[in-house]
Amino acid sequence: MAEKLKIIPLGGLNEIGKNLTVYEYGGDIVVVDCGMGFPDDDMYGIDVVIPDVSYLIKNQQKIRGIFITHGHEDHIGALPYVLRSINAPIYATRMSAGLIKLKLEEHRLLDKTKLITCEAGDVVKAGKFSVEFIHVNHSIADAVAFAIKCPVGTCVHTGDFKIDTTPIQGGMMDLARLGELGKEGVLALLADSTNVERPGYTRSERSVGASFDALFRGCEERIIITTFASNVDRIQQIIDVAARYGRKVAVTGRSMENVMKVSSELGYMNIPDGVLMDLNHIKSLPKDRVCIITTGSQGETMSALTRMAFNTHRQVDLLPGDRVIISASAIPGNENAIGNVVNELYRKGVEVMNEREMTLHVSGHACQEELKIVHALVKPRFFIPVHGEQRMLQIHAKLAQQMGMTPNQVIIGDIGRVIELTHSSAKLAGTVTAGQVFVDGYGVGDVGSVVLRDRRHLAQDGMIVVVLSMSGEDGALVSGPDIITRGFVYVKESEGLMEELRQVALEAIQSVDGRYATDWSAIKGAIKGDLSNYLYKKTKRSPMILPVIMEV
Repeated sequence: MAEKLKIIPLGGLNEIGKNLTVYEYGGDIVVVDCGMGFPDDDMYGIDVVIPDVSYLIKNQQKIRGIFITHGHEDHIGALPYVLRSINAPIYATRMSAGLIKLKLEEHRLLDKTKLITCEAGDVVKAGKFSVEFIHVNHSIADAVAFAIKCPVGTCVHTGDFKIDTTPIQGGMMDLARLGELGKEGVLALLADSTNVERPGYTRSERSVGASFDALFRGCEERIIITTFASNVDRIQQIIDVAARYGRKVAVTGRSMENVMKVSSELGYMNIPDGVLMDLNHIKSLPKDRVCIITTGSQGETMSALTRMAFNTHRQVDLLPGDRVIISASAIPGNENAIGNVVNELYRKGVEVMNEREMTLHVSGHACQEELKIVHALVKPRFFIPVHGEQRMLQIHAKLAQQMGMTPNQVIIGDIGRVIELTHSSAKLAGTVTAGQVFVDGYGVGDVGSVVLRDRRHLAQDGMIVVVLSMSGEDGALVSGPDIITRGFVYVKESEGLMEELRQVALEAIQSVDGRYATDWSAIKGAIKGDLSNYLYKKTKRSPMILPVIMEV
C-alpha cells in the first residue's frame, strides 16, 4: 500500500497566530513555521502562548528541518521554547535568520542550533521531501512561500503574502513560478486566509509613502511615528521622507532598535549618512528638524509610545503641538489599549494622525482578488485554508468553490486533526495531541488550565484565609480563627462581616464530631463548606477559601 502524505496543523487554525504546520511522509517530517500567539484578556499573567508540540517531541528523530516563511512573531516566536525540547536544523531567508539569531542569542541557544540561510529559488532536500523557496510580498522583507514535494505530490504553502506590484524592495511576488508549478500539477494549496473577508486588492506599501510626504511637508512641529518594528519597508519610507525634509531620525523601543540593526547589517535598509541620531542628542535640535520612530502601535503597556503618553519615558516628553502618526492598524483585541494611549495623547494637546484620516497603514495580507489569482495560477487538486479564525476559513473555502472547486476538494482542518492525502484523495483522519502551552516568565507549560482557573477565580472574587491553632493531642482550639482577606472586601469597612465569618468558622470547627477532633482535613472541609455557603447567601460572591491549621 502506498504511503500517504500527512499534513498536521498544530497552530494557526481557528485562531490568529502561533502558526505551525507539520508535513509527514514515510519516516520524514518537515515543519513549516513555529510561531507564538498572544494571550487573551482572561489569561492572567501569561506572557505568550505557544503551540503544544508533544507530537514533534515524540517523533523528533523524524524531523528533517524547520522551514520559516518569514520573521514575524506569529511565525518564529515559539522557536526558543520549542528548541529546548527538539533539536532540528532551521532553514530561513536572510532577514528571518537575522531575527531568529537575535532570539536564540537571548535564550542562549545559538551555539546548539543549526541555522541555515537560504534565498528565494533555493531547493532544500529534507529526507523524502524537497522544499523550494518562492519569493512573496509581505509586510516584512524576505518573505517566502514553499513548494513542498514528496512522492505523493507537490503542496504549495503560501505563508503570509500579498501581491504588491510596486514593492519598496525585492520585486513583485514570483507569480510566474506559481504558474509553472500549477502547470506541472499541484496536489494541495495551503493559503493565508487573514484578509479573505476583504474584497478587491490590498494597496501597495508605496501608497503609505505619499501620506507620509503630505504629513511631513510644511510641518513645523516634532513628528513622532509609531509602526510595527518588523515592517522594514515602512521604516525605510519614514527615513527617506525625513531625510527629504531635512529632519534627523532617532529610534526608541528595543524591538525597533533590534530590527533596524539586523536589517541595516543585511542591506535591507539604506540609511543616508548623518540622518540617524542618538535620542539624547536630538532634543537639542529645533522642532522642525526632529523625527522619532517608536514602538507601541498596539498600546502595549511597556512600549515607548505608551511610556511617552503616560510621562514615564526617560528621554522624551511629549509637548502640545507634537504630531504623532500611528502607522498601523489595531490587531483584534488591542483596541482598548490603543484607545487609552490615544486619549492620553489628546489630553496632552498632541495632534494624533491615524489611518482614519489618511492611508497610514496597508495590510501585508492578500484580499479576495489576490487570493483568486493565486488559486487560478496554482490550480490545486485540493485546497486547505490556513491562518485564520473559523469564519475566515469558511469564507476562503467558498472562494475556492467560486473558482470551480467542489466542496469535497476543500478541507477545513483544525489544530491537531490529521489531513491524509494520496494522489487522488484527501480526508480528515484521526487526531494528535495539540493545543496551547502557556509561557509565564521563565516557566513553559507549568501554568496549565487549573492554575489559570485559580487565577480567574482570584481575579473575580478574591480570597479568604482562615488561620487557627489547634492542639495536636485533643483537637482543642488554642487560638483563632483569624480571618485574612485579599481582593474580597475592604476589611476596615466590613468589620461586622469579618466577625460573622469568625462565628461561622467557629461553629464549623465545633460541628466536627469529637472522634474527628484531630482530623485536620475534615475540619478544613467543614470550614470551607460552611463559609462558602454563608458568603454566597450573604454577598452572592464565591471567594477562594483557604483554611490553615497550625498544630501546637
